[in-house]
Amino acid sequence: MTIAIVIILLVIATLLFHFISPWWFTPLASNWQAIDDTINISLWVVGTVFVAVSLFLAFVVFKYRHNKDRRADYQPENSKLEGWLTVVTTIGVAAMLAPGLVVWGEFITVPKNSEIVEVVGQQWHWSYRLPGKDGKLGKTSIKLISEDNPFGLDVNDIYGADDLLVNSNVLHLLIDQPVKAVLRSKDVLHNFAVPQFRVKMDLVPGAVTFVWFTPTKLGRYELLCEELCGIAHFTMRGYIKVDSVSDYQTWLASLPTFTQTLARDTANIEQGKQHYASCVSCHGIDGQGNDAMNAPKLAGLSRWYLHRQLSYFKQKIRGQNNADLYGQQMAAMSALLPDDKAIEDVSAYINSLQSIKSKPVTTGDAIKGKSFYKNCAYCHGEHAQGNFAMNAPKLAGQHAWYLKRQINAYQQGIRGKHPADLYGKQMILMSKSLHDQRAVNDVVSYINSLPSVK
Repeated sequence: MTIAIVIILLVIATLLFHFISPWWFTPLASNWQAIDDTINISLWVVGTVFVAVSLFLAFVVFKYRHNKDRRADYQPENSKLEGWLTVVTTIGVAAMLAPGLVVWGEFITVPKNSEIVEVVGQQWHWSYRLPGKDGKLGKTSIKLISEDNPFGLDVNDIYGADDLLVNSNVLHLLIDQPVKAVLRSKDVLHNFAVPQFRVKMDLVPGAVTFVWFTPTKLGRYELLCEELCGIAHFTMRGYIKVDSVSDYQTWLASLPTFTQTLARDTANIEQGKQHYASCVSCHGIDGQGNDAMNAPKLAGLSRWYLHRQLSYFKQKIRGQNNADLYGQQMAAMSALLPDDKAIEDVSAYINSLQSIKSKPVTTGDAIKGKSFYKNCAYCHGEHAQGNFAMNAPKLAGQHAWYLKRQINAYQQGIRGKHPADLYGKQMILMSKSLHDQRAVNDVVSYINSLPSVK
């Protein structure tokens, strides 16, 4: 009797949890209502079977409970019962599979008026490519990938010359426009998933897969990798922004073509030197940094990283937290750079400065720090030399006090909180793998012991 009551209570609790639970689908923002309907049909089928079987089990436990005055009857076969079970099971399985097969047919049938966008996954970053005016994407090859050609486009393919490149985690799409997302991976298995769009598909190294959908609501949606792609898998996040026609056209106009990215360097180092004159008092004439002024070493840092950080300060993405006093100072100083061309020039000049090796400062156990640094090496490199493809700056040769301060700033949410600082968000998550200040000291001591490589 007690077991039967427990089973009935379990059924009731399960049903209440299902209908009252706040954990349900995110609001639909695409054309794939059919996927929601298919899932709901499957839930109703399995839910009905669960309730029926559980209540039948409770009935059997109660009706045929132990009775010393009753003798059990053994019946090895019952053709009628087996027939009913076969028919009912077949109907249930068909009810679950048939809608899924219909939806799958729609899922692999791309509308003729679909726009094409390529989604490229790599540990732990998303980037995108759109066809230019010719409407065709150029050929790519893993062998052609380099710092100057991160997408690996073939320079001899005329269709790739006008391809629009988005070297960012944010992709804009036009509302109510069907999109075919062509998916490829640079390294390992990834997965393209936007919960609000109800689509997901694996990115398989060496192969090209695809999904299609029509965004139906304006907004900003998180793009997730739902495949375990490495130690920092949980940080691989991007955004899909669904725009109106005018906003989408403005965004398209801001994108560089492949040809433009290969154009000769337009940075003016002499002009950059003049802009750097206002930086000398803190960062030093040779970009060597100054701990008394709380100014980090700049010489030796990659040009692309300097450009990004100066842009962040100027755009108020970095240096706006009240606890980030030195970041606020830099945000104010960045106003002296009037435009992106000035940022480009000064970044090129700083990058041309010869890095001077700092004296190693030991505040922790470098041997223990080496084991902690294994997590960092996936992005920043085995020798902390930095990695353009991973959007990870060089760490070797930087002042130990500055490295500590930045790790602590990430841990405390002083840096990396701004929605536009996608890589800062990754660093917040990764910095928390260092559980205390001793671990921070150890990993910084190890980094500080590495030789600085230009």
